[in-house]
Parts: sequence; structure tokens; C-alpha cells
Amino acid sequence: MVRHRKILKNDLKNGNNETSSSSGSSERSVGRRTFKFLSFWKSVIGGVCLLVAVYIGALGYLETRVNTPFGDEKIVKESGLTVPERYWGTYRPGVYLGLKSREPRSPVFGLMWYEIAAATHKGIRHWCDQNDNLPTYGWTYHDGVSFGEQLISDPPHDIVTSFVKIPGGEHGGHWTARINVTAKENLRAPFMLVWYGALDESMGAAAPHSRLWYEDGALKGHTPSLHNFKINLVTHKGKLFHKSHSEAHAPGLHILKEKLYSLLRIEKHHTFGNLAVLGDDDEVNDREKDVNFVAVQMLVETPFVLDVVYTTEDLPAPPLKGNEYTEVLEKKKREFDVDFEEKFKLNERGYSKKHINIAKHALSNMVGGIGYFYGAGRVQSQYTREPVPYWRAPLYTAVPSRSFFPRGFLWDEGFHGLLISKWSPMIFLDIASHWLDLINVEGWIPREQILGAEALARVPKEFVVQSNAAANPPMLLITLATLVKRSPELFEKGPPKAILDRMFSRLQAWYQWFQTTQKGDEPTSYRWRGREDDGLQLNPKTLTSGLDDYPRASHPSDIERHVDLRCWMYAAADAMATIAYVLQRDTTKFEVTRDQLADEDLLNELHWSAHTQTYADYGLHTDGVRLVRQQPKHPSETPKVIRSVTVPPQPKLVTSAFGYVSLFPMLLKVLQPESEKLGKILDDLDKADLLWSPYGLRSLSKSSPLYMKRNTEHDPPYWRGQVWINVNYLAISGLKHYADVDGPYRERAKELHKKLRANVVRNVLSEYKRTGYLWEQYSGEDGKGSGCKPFTGWTALLVLIMADDY
Repeated sequence: MVRHRKILKNDLKNGNNETSSSSGSSERSVGRRTFKFLSFWKSVIGGVCLLVAVYIGALGYLETRVNTPFGDEKIVKESGLTVPERYWGTYRPGVYLGLKSREPRSPVFGLMWYEIAAATHKGIRHWCDQNDNLPTYGWTYHDGVSFGEQLISDPPHDIVTSFVKIPGGEHGGHWTARINVTAKENLRAPFMLVWYGALDESMGAAAPHSRLWYEDGALKGHTPSLHNFKINLVTHKGKLFHKSHSEAHAPGLHILKEKLYSLLRIEKHHTFGNLAVLGDDDEVNDREKDVNFVAVQMLVETPFVLDVVYTTEDLPAPPLKGNEYTEVLEKKKREFDVDFEEKFKLNERGYSKKHINIAKHALSNMVGGIGYFYGAGRVQSQYTREPVPYWRAPLYTAVPSRSFFPRGFLWDEGFHGLLISKWSPMIFLDIASHWLDLINVEGWIPREQILGAEALARVPKEFVVQSNAAANPPMLLITLATLVKRSPELFEKGPPKAILDRMFSRLQAWYQWFQTTQKGDEPTSYRWRGREDDGLQLNPKTLTSGLDDYPRASHPSDIERHVDLRCWMYAAADAMATIAYVLQRDTTKFEVTRDQLADEDLLNELHWSAHTQTYADYGLHTDGVRLVRQQPKHPSETPKVIRSVTVPPQPKLVTSAFGYVSLFPMLLKVLQPESEKLGKILDDLDKADLLWSPYGLRSLSKSSPLYMKRNTEHDPPYWRGQVWINVNYLAISGLKHYADVDGPYRERAKELHKKLRANVVRNVLSEYKRTGYLWEQYSGEDGKGSGCKPFTGWTALLVLIMADDY
């Protein structure tokens, strides 16, 4: 009984009987297991959530990298009014005459003209346009800084435009532009000139900070940088029959001509009858919009000379006009002639005055084609679903073609810089600084710059978005190193050294971006990214290489190896070593890479064909391809032209595409002077059935299956046989190098250098005299210019080739 009482007492104390005690123990065990189970899943779920958060955060970080600026200090420290000598300029290369300052919110000024004779129907001239079919136009003089003179032939009229800047004061100084219109056979024909000023609507509403208006016969304005300014239109010579103006609102710089059309009103004139004159803008009259476009139209009789005189309030010196302007302009032209001969020595080399003038035109069009752009491009990475805007930034850059490519191109600018840096190292350093300030945190620079509404309006939609996987040859880096080698004293102290010092971290990031993103599968191999096979192209393009439709492996794949890119990386490593050395930085890692890429055994292992004795790309390739017209499934559909593959591709060297790519080990001086492979390249160089022509080296051998073949139904050959001056420049420079160093092929290189240089110079000069233009490319069959015109980008390297200066 006692025991039972104790048990009962204990049971009562525990609040349970024997059965409940056992159950409680079981439940406690289950509870512990449940707790552990829940704790485990909480940990798992927490871990998963953490991983998801980390992933989303990482993805967000990766998404933003494409449009995140590089973190180091900007290279461009001075711009706008802090560089007064380059503040105003002809920085709108895409129009026949356009002036603006190097300010994002600069007002722009420009010229339009048209004939009023009913029989012509030419329309209004404004943008440089190939469809205008002008016999010639371009700068005959331009120093890139203080003055320029341009001839525009628009039969029966010739229009000579010029400008001279007078620096000083706090608001950019004065300038005068002159428009001189004459007619063939002294024809006294009525002619309509339009001078305008505009504010860029794409930058946001201008008022109340910036304004334009017309008052007391002058175009007037105010901006925060310029303060009050005035433009007087002064007749220097000839008759002015009628003058009208309009204060208007234009939605953007890209439609100024269309806006002008909309402002024309018919008015009775006592001499000319019905005359289209400028009238009021309803949008402004109804006070819906602010004035941002003021146009002044003048009906004149040729010959006629107009001085457009820009003045600010703070400069006591009177602006140039009339005879004084004429004297100053002529003095500047004489000074230009002296500087040109001093730098290029063409008269000393025995060139005729006519040929020297063409070279002056080439240089003038190069520096006269420098523009100032501001805006944000569109970019995309694999981590962004849609294109995103790059950051807004300025770009001071030359352009390849005022009519067809009036915007910046990365690898073109490297070639432009070879000539610009010879003329003005400081202008080139300013240009290079602006380009390098566009580098993002990844070390990538968008290869094509489309900044601002006016630039965007001239670019096909498919070329607007830039991919951060896309490279472009690092020619700008190589040109910087060329300047350092040519003028090391320039970088010993002062602004040039400080600029180069700020450049270094960005150059290093760009160089490293190539090394990490463009590597091939095999050690020391490289591959251009961005090749896509859409089934329509005979050979998928490699736009990133700069050689667009040059034949590569027929079926893009990750196993490709591109010999030109490998050579570019050799030259880039050498350039980095050169720049690092002059800045007293460590050169070791650049020299190690350069020496490794200079190893001919490694190069030959990857790219030399023992069968054809040529260098070549490697990839998944077949020559059994052709374009065929595919019959549609339904009668209502349009037949497509697609690629047909008749022989399956195999991994191999692309030896059938002998051309520029095959020459790169010589072009970029990778090969040693005693290399047998150099000897073989030189043997092949002047064979007329391969690349040699009387007009320069063809881009692709006549023996290649794709020589001068279309890439699609609507895509004519581009780098498939035509003569390109930039690569011919590299060839002439390479031959000069091997002609100047000891080696078994020295005399052969010297002979080829002399012949190739003579062929290129003779043909480019001849075509300029025949057509009035430098061209994008030249035919390998008859030497005639083709592609777009004027192309005063790398074709202007003619000047350096004439000077034999590399």
C-alpha cells in the first residue's frame, strides 16, 4: 500500500498515470524530432532564400555592370570653356556647315540652301548626303583649331564656306563664318540661303536657362555658359532681294530641315511672283512651345558673299568682317601651308603642287571632320533582358565619313589618330581621352558611338544596340604607343604626361578585358565574339574584327581561332609595355605576353598551313556553300535566298580565304626579320592572281571561292577583294619595318615597299582628281573608288603614305 501510494503520489505529482507517463515520453520524443525536422527545413529554406537573394543580388550586379562607368578618375579634366582654343568649331560634321561649342547644351548654328528655279527640284541642302550627288565637297583648309575653308560644288553654283575664330574673354570669344556663292559662267541667278540657330530639344527643355530670338535684324540668344550673344548677317558683296525669318519650335536637331519646310508660306513678290518665305510657327504663337529654332532666309543674287558674325558682350576686340576677315583668313592659310610642309615634307619629296593640295585636303577633311557629341548609347549584356542606356557622356572624335558615318567608330579612330597625332598631338590626346572615358567597369568600350538625336536618326535600327561581348581591334592603344615612341620627350612632364598617367589604368583595364573575354580554347589563341549564323549569310559576318564579311570559318563555333586577333594582342601587349615603360611602371607582365605571342613555333602550331604555306584562321569550315532561292510554302510568301551547304563542315584551317587576315603576322610585325614564313608572305605578296593589283593589295585573293561574292541577296561584297587603305597602310608600314632591319628578306621588303606605296598613292590621287573625293575602298580590278564618299577617315592615311612616315 505504501508503495502504491508513493506511485500514485508521484503520478499525481507528474499529473499522469502510468499510461499517460509513457505517452508523454513518446510525445516529447516526437516533439524533439519535429522540432529538429522543422529546424532543418527552416535552415534549408533559409539557405535557399539566402542563395536566391545572393543570386538575385549577383544578377542585379551583373545587370548593372554593362552601364557602370570605370571607377578611376576621369581622364578629361578640362573641356568647354576651360579649353578656349578648341571651344568653338565645326563640330557637326554631318551637315555641310555647322558650328557649335564643346558644351553638352551648346546652341548649334548652320547653313541650308536651295535653288528657287522650278526646273531644278533639288530640295533643301542641309545634311551631307550621298543622294545629293554633289561633284565634290570638303575642307580645302582646316587646322582643327582656329580656321577652315571648304568648297561645295552644287552646279551651277559653287559655295565656298570658311570660318575664323577670335579667342578671348570669358565666354568663348568671337567667330565669323563666310558664305561665298558663285555661279558657273557668271550666271546671275537667284539663290536662297538659310542661316539658323537651334537648341537641342533632346537635352530637355531649354527655357528659362537658354533662349533664342530674332531682334533688330540679328539672331540673338542666351545660355548659362555664353551669356548674351548675337549673330549679325552682313552682306559683304552682292544683292539681297528679300529676307524673312521665323521663331519656331523644332522637336529635335534631326528634323530641322523638315521643320523649315513646314514654316514656308507663299507670298507675292514684285519680281519673283509667288515666293516661299518663312512665316510664323503655330506652336509658338499658341504658346504651346518655347522658341528653340530661329531661321533667317535670304533671297540673293550670285555672286554673293555673306559674313555671319558671332559676338559676345565681354570681348572688347571687334569681330572680323569684310576685308579684315579676308586678310586674316589668307594669313592663316599661309601659316597652314608652312606647318604642313614642316610636318610632312611633301614639297621636299618632289610632289607636284596639285598632289600636295590633295594631301592638304585629306588632312583638312580629317581634322575638319572632328565632331563633338553628347548623349547615351544603348547597350546590352547577356544579363540584361532588354537594351539599357549607357551613361550620358561627351565624345570628341573624328568620323569616317560625313555623309554616311558621321559618328565615332572605335577601331577607325585608332587609324585616324595616326594622322591627327602627327598634325597635333594634343588634339589626338584629347580625342583618345574622351574615348577612354567611355570605358565601363568591365574594361569594355562600345565600338560604335551613336550619341544624340541627330546621330541616332542616321543609323539603321539593327546597329544601334552595342553588345558588351563585342570587341574591336585595339588600334587606338597601338596609336598611343606609336606617339609615345615617336615623341618620348612630349611625355617627360607637363599636361601630356599627366594625361597619359591618367590613361594608364583604363588602358590596362581595356587590355585585360581582351585577355579575359576574347581568349580561344587553345593556349595563346584568340577568337572574335559576335559571329551569328542566321542561315541567310554565305559566310557569317565578323563585324567585331572590323573586317565585316571577310571569310572566316563557314560555321561559327567556340573552337575558332582568329590569326588577326592573335596578332592584334601581340601589338597591344607591346603597346602596353611601351606606355608602361615611359611612365616608369612595371612592364613585366606585358612583355611576357608579348614574347609568348611572338613565339613563332606557337603561332605556327595554331595558324600555319604546311599544305598552302599560309597563315589562316581555324574553325568548323567547308567551302561547299552557296546561296539558293528557297521556294515558299505558300504562294503569298516572298521567296527567300538562303545558304545551302553541299559539303559538311570539318574542323580545319580556313586556307581557302587567303587575304588580309593571312598577312597579319607581317602587318603587325610579329614575325622576326629572319623568319622563313616572312619570306613566304613576301613571295606571295606581289602575285597578280592573288592580292597584288596596280591599285594596292586586295582584301581577298582572286583565287578564293568567295572573291567578290555577295554575302546575302541584298548584301554586296565588302571585304572580299576591294582595296582598303588602312590595311594597305599597315602593309606599307610593315614592309618599311622589314626593309630597315637586318635580315635575309630586307631587299625584297624594300622593293615591295616602294612598289606598293607608289601604287596606292598613284591610284588614290588619280581617283580624287577624277571624282573629287577620297573613297571608302577602291576596286582591285580597275582602281575606281567605291563604297561611300567622301570617306576621309582612314583613307586620309594617304598623307602619311606620301610622306613615308609610319
